[in-house]
Amino acid sequence: MIAFIAEPHPGIVCWIHWLNRVRTSMTNKLTNKLRFGLIGTGRIGPVHAETLAFRVPEAQLVAIADPRTEVAQKLADRCNNPRIINTGEELIADPNIDAVVICSPTDMHADMVVAAAKAGKHIFCEKPVSLSLKEIDRAIAAVEAAGVKLQVGFNRRFDSNFLRVRQAVESGEIGTPNLFHIVSRDPFPPPLTYLRPSGGIFLDMMVHDFDMSRFLMGEEVDEIYATGAVMIDPGFAKEDDFDTAVAILRFKSGAIGTIDNSRKSTFGYDQRVEILGSKGKIAADNRYANQVVVSGEKCVYQDLPYNFFMQRYTDSFTAEVQAFTKAVLEDKPTPVTGADSRMPVVMALAAGKSVKEHRPVKLSEITA
Repeated sequence: MIAFIAEPHPGIVCWIHWLNRVRTSMTNKLTNKLRFGLIGTGRIGPVHAETLAFRVPEAQLVAIADPRTEVAQKLADRCNNPRIINTGEELIADPNIDAVVICSPTDMHADMVVAAAKAGKHIFCEKPVSLSLKEIDRAIAAVEAAGVKLQVGFNRRFDSNFLRVRQAVESGEIGTPNLFHIVSRDPFPPPLTYLRPSGGIFLDMMVHDFDMSRFLMGEEVDEIYATGAVMIDPGFAKEDDFDTAVAILRFKSGAIGTIDNSRKSTFGYDQRVEILGSKGKIAADNRYANQVVVSGEKCVYQDLPYNFFMQRYTDSFTAEVQAFTKAVLEDKPTPVTGADSRMPVVMALAAGKSVKEHRPVKLSEITA
């Protein structure tokens, strides 16, 4: 829980923000590094910590905040020993930190974005900013008022395979897109305790695919029809969630898209995209640790694809943090804005409404 003191006079706030930007600019010019604090050491926290520590030369990880001190210390030991801080509130208040990476549970994201913005920190926040559109809007408003930068962690936009798909659509290489399909399946389901604050399969898992549908097709979705089932673990039903789901999208142009998600794929992390256009198609397959194909008397086979997102998307996690760091240091717009992060949540809420009401739902129906 983050506590806030009474609001200072707006003129004082503007002066503090100006002073913070000057301080950050002077520090960056001297060190050529953006000083990061990371909040949360759950599934994605270690990925970003190692990226900041070893893969982005312009970044410096100076602090990690997590109430689980032993877990945070083990991560710090692997990442050039940044300081350990107990709470996100303390980390955000640290004047030696220029930018924060928010990897805490989803239900804490919006409050931390607001707190960091008020402290004059630039913000990289894992998706989604909130499960509530009202809270997302509150966070975006705080960022805009503070004049800081916000980037939301839709890392798949930075994957080289998917970037090539986007290029083919954008350039007209495959003509006008008619059909769009995403397969997104995890190798094993998360613990049931993870589901409770996650928002469920549409807001937690398929939200990535909703974002990719807009990004790859280069247009907005008008309508969604979705359905879900419990096919893997009966515990999902007890949490009012699904472990298997499909969504049908109708884009503004009339093009049709499908997304299928599963929480369990026995052969590894299944991540594929295909777009059929008027002049051809483009498809992105799974990534593998090697490209070896074994041919025998009875079959031809290769090794399994990467096992999970930590291996599959290592390069894209690095690329998104590099892009954010560059945007701050060069004072340029971030590539995944708060507005970009809002629309996939609208789509996820529409999918949830579609399942409950057994009908297609227009995105214009989702207002809060």
